Amino acid sequence: MEDRICITKEAKGLGFFEKYLTVWVILSILAGIGLGKVAPDFAKALDGMALSVGGAPVVSIPIAVCLFFMMYPIMVKIDFTEVVKAGKSIKPVGLTLFINWAVKPFTMYAIAVFFLGKVFIHFIGPDTVDLVRLPFGLDLEPGATYGLGTVVLENGVRMLSVPLWRSYLAGCILLGIAPCTAMVLVWGYLARGNDGHTLVMVAINSLTMLFLYGPLGGFLLGVGRIPVPWQALALSIAVYVALPLAAGYISRKMILKTKGEAWFREKFLHFLTPVTIAALLITLVLLFSFKGEVIVANPLTILWIAIPLFIQTVLIFGIGYWMSKKLGLSYQDAAPSAMIGASNHFEVAIATATMLFGLSSGAALATVVGVLIEVPVMLMLVKFCNNTTHWFRQGH
Repeated sequence: MEDRICITKEAKGLGFFEKYLTVWVILSILAGIGLGKVAPDFAKALDGMALSVGGAPVVSIPIAVCLFFMMYPIMVKIDFTEVVKAGKSIKPVGLTLFINWAVKPFTMYAIAVFFLGKVFIHFIGPDTVDLVRLPFGLDLEPGATYGLGTVVLENGVRMLSVPLWRSYLAGCILLGIAPCTAMVLVWGYLARGNDGHTLVMVAINSLTMLFLYGPLGGFLLGVGRIPVPWQALALSIAVYVALPLAAGYISRKMILKTKGEAWFREKFLHFLTPVTIAALLITLVLLFSFKGEVIVANPLTILWIAIPLFIQTVLIFGIGYWMSKKLGLSYQDAAPSAMIGASNHFEVAIATATMLFGLSSGAALATVVGVLIEVPVMLMLVKFCNNTTHWFRQGH
């Protein structure tokens, strides 16, 4: 049937862009830092092109365009009719949902608080502050307090001054509640896992994010004493998840109906392959044109953020892999179940951090570090899976 395409057929391994993603990210960081030095007002001018509500910038138009093109190629590949197959594999699907929504967000919060707020606090600076966007709809005068933040006037714009480490914590939280729906298809294939299970979880993750990402993110940000911009959080889900999801679903149906399965898979998806990465890299150039001075002044900042993210990734993978064995899953189901939990949907995390806290915020920087370590760490875990297949029974 035309509308039952297995999207893993296109992902026979890491393509050129995906294989060297870490290299492209590093080059984008350097380009962004260089842009910030040569043309410091350029990124600020772009970020100033925003949709405002009550005089407060809410959606940066250039960034919104980039982030839509990050998300659409992912969403258009998903065949949501495959979700019905989940009933045939209750254990792996239930395990993945449990880890993604009942375990992963809370371990990410605990690990980030411990390392950023305790172990590395003196390196980050206990009194160092970050300027983030004032929550949408909040009308406070300079000097007023909101949560742990203080309203200040920066270049004529009211901003919220918050502890820098808590801004990094916010970015980690947004990563921790964003289960992967794209690169995990590649990780599952390289680990020789069950493509059908991976496919089902991609669709289910996309749907559950619509309902759980906002409430859970708002709750954990509140627990972390970070001001919670609820309206902007809801808007970010609508703009960066619901909109591209709907666009992908509708356009997929139309293309399959008019052009057929072969053209969709061999022509259309092939054309879209580099789009997500290209849009991501453009966003990173803009991001680091803002944050370049911070990085140059303290190049170890990325390391302080990377360490808790690395520990979280390995821990969640380990929990998923161990629980898969305890539940008696086959290796083909165990590998993608563990991979899906360990990997992050960094596109949504970057989009949300940018909308909630601003392009120049520490939260946005933290989500970018998630991109930086994603490929090398996940490839390490893929190799671990391939070396431990004998731990599990073999399925189909």
